[in-house]
Amino acid sequence: MKAAVVRSFTEPLAIEDVAIPVPGYGQVVVKIETSGLCHTDIHAAHGDWPVKPNPPFIPGHEGVGLVDRIGEGVKHLKEGDRVAIPWLGSACGFCEYCVSGWETLCLQQQNTGYSVNGSYAEYALAEAGYIGKVPNGVDPLDAAPLTCAGVTTYKAVKVSGARASDLVAIYGIGGLGHLALQYASITGASVAAVDLVESKLTLAKSLGAEYTFNSTTCDPAVEIQRLGGADVAIVLAVSPKAAESAFKSLRRGGRLVFVALPKDNFVQLPIFETVLQGISVIGSIVGTRRDLSETFQLHAEGRTKVIRQTRKLEEVNSSFEQIESGKVDARLVFDMR
Repeated sequence: MKAAVVRSFTEPLAIEDVAIPVPGYGQVVVKIETSGLCHTDIHAAHGDWPVKPNPPFIPGHEGVGLVDRIGEGVKHLKEGDRVAIPWLGSACGFCEYCVSGWETLCLQQQNTGYSVNGSYAEYALAEAGYIGKVPNGVDPLDAAPLTCAGVTTYKAVKVSGARASDLVAIYGIGGLGHLALQYASITGASVAAVDLVESKLTLAKSLGAEYTFNSTTCDPAVEIQRLGGADVAIVLAVSPKAAESAFKSLRRGGRLVFVALPKDNFVQLPIFETVLQGISVIGSIVGTRRDLSETFQLHAEGRTKVIRQTRKLEEVNSSFEQIESGKVDARLVFDMR
């Protein structure tokens, strides 16, 4: 099969012919139809994070396709089912996190396209218990970004506690941010969108943001404070400066939610203001299997819209460059059909 392979953190991905995987106990092989490009894939390919993947490996954790082969012990899936392969490739299933509905915190988890091979390939191996079923009528090109960008921002809005009376500031309108603002709007909250690129702010406005702020022409925190301050600020921009601005945008009792993982790992937050203003700082990591199911259901009901462009897998390196240079307003999806 054809696959995009990371051989070195300093070299472009190589398009190679590799063996089609064989399912073991509890596993399935999925014939990939579409695979979204997440910024995490770029970080993985470049070895940016403290815990690095081990080349050679196949990136991709927004894979959607049809079950092609089923391993022994798999009872809830059949050949031809459309499924999604998310970031959480597997977890132990027995620790306190797994049994309390927080499998995304399991210390034994495996991550698709990072610690195990992912979906930048014509076929992908997956643990049957950790893939999601894609509802009928959901376009595979939409389902791919929802498998990570969607469920990640859905979870962030959920843990933020956003509600109808709130103002939610979304820092970073792109592949994740354009979905985050829709989930915030679904709660009934008002949304303020912050970005550096005017076309992304125009997109945010079209998707329901009441306020937009370009941080190259104004201080978003000052402008949001003039509105009364944000009850919630969700940081999706890979910039510590954005996180610091998001903190300053909050009203007393506000909640700061970190989602993006910048290469520059640290941010400066003032302790006095955090304590005296009762600010909560929350880390939100992807979403559980239940969250993924809810994300798909919202889309199946027509309550969200995925903004995406398609590419061929052979364009993977130029696609990475386009994302890194900010030339893509939302999500790129590799069409493998």
